[in-house]
Amino acid sequence: MTVVRRRFNVYEFEQMGRAGILTEDDRVELIGGEIVEMTPIGPRHAGCVNRLVALLAPVVTSRALLHVQNPIRIGEHSEPQPDLALLRPRQDYYAAGHPGPEDILLVIEVAETSTAYDRGVKIPLYGRSGIREAWLVDLDAGQVEVFRQPGPEGYAERQILQAQDTVSPLALPDVSLRVGEILGS
Repeated sequence: MTVVRRRFNVYEFEQMGRAGILTEDDRVELIGGEIVEMTPIGPRHAGCVNRLVALLAPVVTSRALLHVQNPIRIGEHSEPQPDLALLRPRQDYYAAGHPGPEDILLVIEVAETSTAYDRGVKIPLYGRSGIREAWLVDLDAGQVEVFRQPGPEGYAERQILQAQDTVSPLALPDVSLRVGEILGS
């Protein structure tokens, strides 16, 4: 007997939420048509996300919206929830629908226990969808990986930055963050 996997699309995934099959307490996301359970968020992870918000909020002001641990829509079969995304400002604050790749200036994943999954699955998904830039904050390695030049295979460019380095989003080149600040060191 051949095992056939049933892939869900974004509409079906969202219907499961509206029907109460999935609730806000379920930490799941849709990746490639499969419902994937997300790893629990530990205190170091949460602290890093909070630091990123504190560092970015005052400097992006009206130029970008901070989208924190909320869904983004990538095609018909993926609705991941990155830790943080910078979005193009929109009057409705995306109340009419989740942002798609064309709305996303930067996506950031913070990894403590999910590094291999984020690097091997989510980051390439972002690149294949055309999201201009992604950062992977690797808490265990004490570094930030910057991914740019999206394409069919993911991202063509990967840069590894250490605590003493600085990083600026492509969309906001005047915004400069020290990697050590992001990591809390």
